[in-house]
Amino acid sequence: MEEVADVSVENVFDAERRAAKIQERLQKRHESRVKDAERRREDKESHAVAEEQSEYFSSTFGAERASIEELLSGCSGVERSVGTERLEEATAKTAQLQKFLNDSTMFLTPHVLEKAQTALQKLQASLAEIREELLPKKRFAFRSRTKATDDVSATAAAAPDTPSPAAASASGSVNQVDGAAAPEQCGFSNMDGVSLTKTAEDIQRRDVLLSHLTNCRVRMHGSPSTLHLKHIDGCEILCGPVSSSVFVDQCKNSTLAFPCQQLRTHNTTDTHVYLHVTSRAIIEDCRGVGFAPFTWSYPTLEEDFAASGLDQERNNWSQVDDFNWLAAGTPSPNWTVILEADRKTSWD
Repeated sequence: MEEVADVSVENVFDAERRAAKIQERLQKRHESRVKDAERRREDKESHAVAEEQSEYFSSTFGAERASIEELLSGCSGVERSVGTERLEEATAKTAQLQKFLNDSTMFLTPHVLEKAQTALQKLQASLAEIREELLPKKRFAFRSRTKATDDVSATAAAAPDTPSPAAASASGSVNQVDGAAAPEQCGFSNMDGVSLTKTAEDIQRRDVLLSHLTNCRVRMHGSPSTLHLKHIDGCEILCGPVSSSVFVDQCKNSTLAFPCQQLRTHNTTDTHVYLHVTSRAIIEDCRGVGFAPFTWSYPTLEEDFAASGLDQERNNWSQVDDFNWLAAGTPSPNWTVILEADRKTSWD
């Protein structure tokens, strides 16, 4: 009888253990379902917020753009003083719109971002065109430049990398995009072992192209619209705030420094980049690229930052996306942060 009683007790214990395990599995399944439901709810809310932000950006950007276009249309057929006042108001509003775009890049889709950048560039081109009509530059203003500088500018203007024949003339004509004037392009090409300089007057709100430079030292003051660097070897290139993007391709053994909204770097090796970027830096097919915060300074840097619309308080210089390195949780071997002890601190 005692043996039977012992067996019965063991059976009861086994049943209780099985029941406890079943209860535990049910509890875990319930918790998992709750977590999944919460995650789906958060994803839905996040998506809704992103859509709301994008809609707000598009409507606000469109309204501000229309306001600027109205101001610009009112610059013609009026007294010069009135036209100049409206032009300056439009210029200030365009700078604010550039800053609004820069501050919104983190949640915009590539399509919306590209569309907004194109619209902004057309506004900037219209501003430059109307400013030239209202406040034409005196021809003698350029005669103070040295003969060496004139020779460099003439060579750069005739460079084969210039995208269109119109931009290759020494006077620098304006390209047409969709019937609207696009920013003029300037720069240097096919140079070896020389020091090159561009002033704010040369590059302000223009597309700048530097190509086929070897062992050159380049200084550019001002705020260009975009900056393109192609086939650069052994150079030191410093540039003021770029209001939109910097594109680097086929660069090696060089040091670069600039603030910008976005950086895209391709086919680049053994190069240091001193960067201020308000969105992201992207590299592809690169190796040995080092990054550090932008430290170059010159007397009108603050004014150029204001003209560019870039946020000086936001710098994502160390947030680099490598399109050739998709291993999550493992740093890319193609780029590094330059150690503080190795960073360049004296530029001139």
